[in-house]
Amino acid sequence: MKVAIMQPYFFPYIGYFQLINSIDIFVFLDNVNYMKKSWINRNYILLNGQKHLLTIPCQSVSQNKEINLIQVDNENKAYKNILKTIEVAYRKKASYYDSVFPIINNLVSSYSGNIAGLSMESVVSTCRYLGINTKFLVASEDLSENTDLGRSERMISICKTLGANELINAIGGIDIYDRKVFDEHGIQLSFIRMSKNLSYSQGKDQPFISNLSIIDVMMFNSTKEISQMLESCEFL
Repeated sequence: MKVAIMQPYFFPYIGYFQLINSIDIFVFLDNVNYMKKSWINRNYILLNGQKHLLTIPCQSVSQNKEINLIQVDNENKAYKNILKTIEVAYRKKASYYDSVFPIINNLVSSYSGNIAGLSMESVVSTCRYLGINTKFLVASEDLSENTDLGRSERMISICKTLGANELINAIGGIDIYDRKVFDEHGIQLSFIRMSKNLSYSQGKDQPFISNLSIIDVMMFNSTKEISQMLESCEFL
């Protein structure tokens, strides 16, 4: 059985979904410390031909607090402007706006809770739309007994609890995790990397801008086209 373990990100880039699509169980690691300038509460969309950073404002942000303890500031003006910004960015130029915007609107307009919950639901709702049937678990609810372990040790503990013999990680972890440590516990560690040539049309005469939020991918592509993109990756 294949497992992946990641922090929840807000409508992350397509590589995150390639990872989810490649495994059996995905664990949201929501009970680790928040990291400033990470993708937990922000991502890029395409606005007026340029990368534009969407940021979810949060209350009392601290790197000494776990992600699931940081509340979304949904009374903040910046939060109230998120949907309007997405509408301005895509309503007139994206072929699949009418299908995709309601997914974002249903989540953002009614949400009241912590940033982990918002980001997790952004991922789950996207997978539902794309037909990805991977099982999701939440670390704080389903696997909370190993929070005092080191990074690799915790990953190994989660894999053992779930009966997984393979852990797939994002490519960014290749310099962090030692395969030999996992091998000693009977767990194969692999890394997934998005193909460099993955691209799609973002509108007439628009030079392609890569690594934007999955929002951008869904706005310009059918679910069938995105399914093909999910396979445009390699394992190391």
